[in-house]
Amino acid sequence: MDVAKEDFIEGRYSEAEPLLQRVLLLNNRIPEVFQMLGTIYYENGKFSKAIKLFKRALEIDPAYTDASIGLSVILNDLGRYDEGRKVFEDAQKALDQKKHERDPFVEELLAKKHRELADLYFQYERIDEAIEQYFKSQRLSSKKPEYGMRIAECFLKKGDERSSIRELKNLTRDFPQYLPARLKLASAHYKAGDIELAAEIAESVLLRDPMNSEAQEILRMSRTGRNQLFYRETQHELD
Repeated sequence: MDVAKEDFIEGRYSEAEPLLQRVLLLNNRIPEVFQMLGTIYYENGKFSKAIKLFKRALEIDPAYTDASIGLSVILNDLGRYDEGRKVFEDAQKALDQKKHERDPFVEELLAKKHRELADLYFQYERIDEAIEQYFKSQRLSSKKPEYGMRIAECFLKKGDERSSIRELKNLTRDFPQYLPARLKLASAHYKAGDIELAAEIAESVLLRDPMNSEAQEILRMSRTGRNQLFYRETQHELD
């Protein structure tokens, strides 16, 4: 590729062309290769082939400026001015959009920094500040369930069971396969006295993971709680 590129830059098109064709056999997803071949065919007067190659480069990368310029130049040469202008405008729009796209790697780094600050707030029991930072992490990161669990734990820490359960419900709705959220939700319902719902959620976990010991324990406690409640109600009726 480097040799082909050097030949192309130096104008040695007859030497660059077979090298670029060889590169395509190995990897046909490099827009720059199609752009260089398109330029070579354009210079050789093979406009139809050049147009196809420039279009292929833009299919791979719609914001690739060199390919959009090359294609618009050919179309203008052929008197297809409206098409040429549209190609360039479309590429400019794609380039502007690309500039505004966020880098996932950078987003994760920022999420990590917010999490570190949230952990510090949590350590010193400044729970509201911790929640705020965890929410920022969640918005930035792809690890949304993990941060959702931390947020739910913060609400529990400050005694806000309703908000904690709400966050856990959101997690189980958005990420139904994320079992830690289901387990935490089952436990929260059990502690809140909603034994039937706790048992139902624990059973939903066991359907996905039959050997889950935590779900088994929640279900066992729920059944024990139901039996005790039934016994008390029966005794009350007898009295």
